[in-house]
Amino acid sequence: MTPTVPTTSGPAPGPVATAAASLLTTAAVAAALGRAGAGSRRLERTNFHGRTVSLRGGVGVAAGATAAGACAGGFRYHAGEPVGAAAIAAVTAVTAAGTAGLVDDLDAGAHDGAVPAKGLKGHLAALRRGHVTTGALKVAVIGGGALVAGGLLAHARRHDGAARAVADAATGAVVIASWANLHNLLDLRPGRALKAAVLASAPLLADRRPESAASRALAAGALGAAAAALPEDLGETTMLGDTGANALGALVGAALAAHPSRPLRAAAGITGTGLVLASERISFTRVIENHPLLSAVDRLGRRAP
Repeated sequence: MTPTVPTTSGPAPGPVATAAASLLTTAAVAAALGRAGAGSRRLERTNFHGRTVSLRGGVGVAAGATAAGACAGGFRYHAGEPVGAAAIAAVTAVTAAGTAGLVDDLDAGAHDGAVPAKGLKGHLAALRRGHVTTGALKVAVIGGGALVAGGLLAHARRHDGAARAVADAATGAVVIASWANLHNLLDLRPGRALKAAVLASAPLLADRRPESAASRALAAGALGAAAAALPEDLGETTMLGDTGANALGALVGAALAAHPSRPLRAAAGITGTGLVLASERISFTRVIENHPLLSAVDRLGRRAP
């Protein structure tokens, strides 16, 4: 049986409309929180330069990423679903990631116990000590959202055989969860996670095939959110935090998981998982700073110390 592929019909929004919805929503929510005054103080943090920054940028990105998924819902499938499965998958994954990230941001390590939990090993160690950290909760919630999203995407492809469908769903879940986590791990310097989202999403726009329409729209949504957040993030006025980094990463992951190429999806899953596991032993910041090209890209547009 030939897999069902997405196609546009009717007034389906294209990448430009999805990017615009994401960009405008991100900017509007971040600006509204900035005008909230005292109510926004809970979102203030001190960055690595010792400057006070606000997590409102991350909340705005999470809202913009959700808007991108909802806007992509104009895509229809041959099977006749009124709303594209990729859109539902993206909204599910982004909402789970953003909500879990916000809980973790607001908790600020209060439930870690005596020893701050860092990385996957740290949260597992805290669980063994009897502390259910918000980081561990985040892993479960993001994983659950990614699993549902992967299942939705696999179902839309109409696989011939349960084994192929399960494998496809598992691959999609791994792609989404790993890229959500990876963007969070990169959010240690201004603009770094946003630039990673741009570099991962932009190539997806080059695939003009009809069956790539949903992937293209979600990638455009990630670019829109990143474009809206970059100026203040690079200027060290705002930061993504777990809320924005996880949500944006989940949207990038959904765009990759929605792509019709099985090899591309597999490569995205291997790359995302490999980098997340590598982060337990390797400092991304050290690697980036020691590589001339990576360091130049990382520092591009950043505010002087």
